[in-house]
Amino acid sequence: MLIDTHTHIFDDKFENKEEIIRNALNNNVKEMIVVGYDKESSIKALELVKKYDFLYLSIGLHPSEVLKENDEDLSWMHEILKSEKVVAIGEIGLDYYWDKSFKEEQKKYFKKQIEIAKEYNLPIIVHCRDAVQDCFDILKDESVEGVMHCYSGSLEMAKEFVKRGYYLGVGGVVTFKNAVEIKKIAKEIELTHILSETDCPYLAPTPYRGKRNEPAYVKYVVEEIAKIRGESIDDVEGCLEANAKKLFRL
Repeated sequence: MLIDTHTHIFDDKFENKEEIIRNALNNNVKEMIVVGYDKESSIKALELVKKYDFLYLSIGLHPSEVLKENDEDLSWMHEILKSEKVVAIGEIGLDYYWDKSFKEEQKKYFKKQIEIAKEYNLPIIVHCRDAVQDCFDILKDESVEGVMHCYSGSLEMAKEFVKRGYYLGVGGVVTFKNAVEIKKIAKEIELTHILSETDCPYLAPTPYRGKRNEPAYVKYVVEEIAKIRGESIDDVEGCLEANAKKLFRL
């Protein structure tokens, strides 16, 4: 069974969500985690996951959205956390790619949401772009489980995160011809520390690169990991399924 551990299928880019979900099921993607990135998207995601037993929810405030947040206490998160569908806090983290001018605000909300995850005994889904060292410095002493979503750092730093028990989210980028670093990571990191994800509608794998991504395409990620490692698709699929179920307690 395939599990897509990071989807945004509540997104308006998915006009017919039922068709997208049906296509995923027909491609052996039997469970999916729908991930919010602010209050509005988290509420949309909650409304969707309530309709399906095999959809789960992660809620959080994305680092790029922190300046728009008016609720210092993130009380809306506590309200949604009353739902039994929530399996993680995320996506949360740091993103210095577009704008480095509000690093401190990003760090403040990242730390605040880690505390919420600890309060509710939930893992975290970490967005980290051009901020690997700062993310590591914040996470290294925290007693919280989680995954480095769409991991884009070095192999050396990947090993440091794994040492501290974190999983690495591998998505469509691993299928790109010139994605050298993530291919090395997929080969050298223990399979027991890797999760399969799409980040749909973004980052569609080859052969759909540049088009809208969807959960059904997670199979291409798993196939590529198996190819890189020289292992059977069934073995890789089984291990990644077990990893997701363990972290998110599915």
